[in-house]
Amino acid sequence: MKNKNIGFTIGKFAPLHKGHQLLIETAIKEMDEVYCVVYDTEIIDINVEQRAKWIKKLYPNVNIIFAYDSPKQYGLDDESVNIQMEYLSSLINGIPVTHFYSSEVYGEKVANYLKIENRIVDLERKNIPINATEIRKNYNENKEYIENFILLDLKNYK
Repeated sequence: MKNKNIGFTIGKFAPLHKGHQLLIETAIKEMDEVYCVVYDTEIIDINVEQRAKWIKKLYPNVNIIFAYDSPKQYGLDDESVNIQMEYLSSLINGIPVTHFYSSEVYGEKVANYLKIENRIVDLERKNIPINATEIRKNYNENKEYIENFILLDLKNYK
């Protein structure tokens, strides 16, 4: 019997956009099971539950893990990485993940720490030339990268 390939990704999904969707869809195509860790954040006025609902609406078979109490220390220095990895390990404890999906350079650090495969998707943003920071600057200017139901939520929260 073949072992299951279980992939996961992490993010704020603030907001969920076409780049995130490419990442999640790639994982769905390649994995037997997929988890999305949704981090709480103050950079957007939409709570973690609502952002998770966006993912579930598009991908009902994706498992959601809520990261309510995530560390605020970020960075690629050893101390920040260790703090983040210990937290992430506690969230996925008991889930036999095999692959980490990201579009970020930190993917290698996560995969190495967890001793799983690193799967980078569109790191240079060639397929989907946008990121959430740019979208937050102007939702309407970047609406082509956001599903309509998400754009409506963003307008309701502004």
